[in-house]
Amino acid sequence: MYNLGMAGLTFWSPNINVDRDPRWGRTLETPGEDPFVVGRYAVNYVRGLQDVEGSEYSEDPNSRPLKVSSCCKHYAAYDLEDWLGVNRWTFDAKVAEQDMVETFQRHFEMCVEDGDVSSVMCSFNIINGIPSCADARLLSGLDLDCGIYYTNYTMPALNQGKVRESDIEKALINLYILLMRVGWFDGSPAYASLGKDDVCTKENMELAADAARQGIVLLKNDNHTLPLHSNIYKKLALVGPHANATTAMIGNYAGIPCKYVSPLDAFSKNADVSYAMGCANVKCKNETFIFEAMEAAKNADATIIIAGLDLSIEAEGTDRTDLLLPGYRTDLINRVANIAPTPVILVIFSGGVVDIAFAKNNKKIKAIIWAGYPGEGGGTAIADIIFGRYNPGGRLPLTWYQANYVDQVPMTSMNLRPDDNLGYPGRTYKFFNGSTVYPFGYGLSYTQFNTTLIGAKKSLDVKLRKYQSCHDLQSVPDAYLNPCPAVLVDDLISITNEKIDFEILVHNSGCKKGNLVLIVYEVPPNAYQGLPSKQVVGFKRVSLMAGEKQSVKFELDVKSLSVVSDSAYLLVPSGEHMIQVGDGNGAVIFPVNVNFHY
Repeated sequence: MYNLGMAGLTFWSPNINVDRDPRWGRTLETPGEDPFVVGRYAVNYVRGLQDVEGSEYSEDPNSRPLKVSSCCKHYAAYDLEDWLGVNRWTFDAKVAEQDMVETFQRHFEMCVEDGDVSSVMCSFNIINGIPSCADARLLSGLDLDCGIYYTNYTMPALNQGKVRESDIEKALINLYILLMRVGWFDGSPAYASLGKDDVCTKENMELAADAARQGIVLLKNDNHTLPLHSNIYKKLALVGPHANATTAMIGNYAGIPCKYVSPLDAFSKNADVSYAMGCANVKCKNETFIFEAMEAAKNADATIIIAGLDLSIEAEGTDRTDLLLPGYRTDLINRVANIAPTPVILVIFSGGVVDIAFAKNNKKIKAIIWAGYPGEGGGTAIADIIFGRYNPGGRLPLTWYQANYVDQVPMTSMNLRPDDNLGYPGRTYKFFNGSTVYPFGYGLSYTQFNTTLIGAKKSLDVKLRKYQSCHDLQSVPDAYLNPCPAVLVDDLISITNEKIDFEILVHNSGCKKGNLVLIVYEVPPNAYQGLPSKQVVGFKRVSLMAGEKQSVKFELDVKSLSVVSDSAYLLVPSGEHMIQVGDGNGAVIFPVNVNFHY
């Protein structure tokens, strides 16, 4: 795209802010609510953009060539646009240092240290009274301003002695080195021949569809309604304005699609489709088109309702005030579902969470799929999953709260932990103590998987140095504590390089090929208060044929057993940690006992 004059070589991407609040308008840009997951996403995203084969780990970063320059944004504690008169430009995020270290900084650390990102963008907001872009504790100055401030005010600041000429020169040197690294001045010979024919290839368009397939989450599938068999379900009703979605599928900050494949396009290749909008648009402010959608459902072998949100509801600059489907959309879904004589499948487009408990509990709605914003090949992906050409394996990266969550928690509160005195239930799967529509990490499959622990290292016995410092953690009453309750992670790493190794046997005991995401959680010792209920420390995706078995090995370092104390120290507590692989009744859980002694 650069060679065609349609893009630069520096990109303000990826957005890696942790999704703290479900109302945030930019949730659709981010990879979820867990800092570790977000950090791994950041590392892979950045290296995918930047790395030149053979030069990935050059000792001198300034001489390391880049395909393009990536930017991890927005540093830090940014997740409010415009909520009830509070806007991102003036919002002062009051953040406890514990939350800063635990939730708002870790993924940026991973992006820089493991991803070797070439730039970081500061956030719009103020943090504890200091604008983030001017906070020397977070950043050592800004080399580039994407607005008018440097253009209009740098010379007056220089004349007034508020900035040195050497500071300006340093910023320019950094910028020009980066331009040299991406080949701005002399071209990049390895990529100079790339052009239009390399963009919209069949392989790239299939990659877009496959990304959507892998990300789609199956939330409900009563009586194994899905997949539909195309030789039986020949006549479909396709309902909802998103049923013929094109630009709505790509969300925001997208490139130029090669070709849109809408759901209507994709389903029309396999069946006789009756399409009814149901609503004039996503906001669905009246009932005008509901009747024709009901009529379409009456005569179909199956009805597929494609509903949800779009950029008129959630986007940069636009926060939500509720977690409901807009307008008459819930009414549309219920009325179509209740009149349809055949199976009804609901597909949700959204970046943020939506309270669809009504559909989850409606026995006429047999299946629910969350498609996110599935990109240019989204229609192909949705049809492939509904017709069984692909077995869904995606997992929710967000906790799907109930609608009353917005009445319990003001969006301006930055606290993650619950406060019973305030009736505040906490945020994210780590701390939320209320009921959910669907939990973080949830996702179904068309097949069945069984997981078994083959072997594991179940203890970590560490002999401390003579003058090793120990730290306290707030304990529960009457809990037995090791004489050394916790040790700094950095100190522990300097003493031991022991790993927690374990192996999981995965068996696809069903009759279909499928994908399973193994999510590994660490559950801190229950002797201490104020710690996460659990936290992601690893994950792997495996693909198995029907009946196939596969062993999957994991290796965790001591940092995986760490927590952040209320005084913001990164510590490894002594006591019985639990390692949990998966969720629900099928989870594999085993203890790892950590003991410190002199």
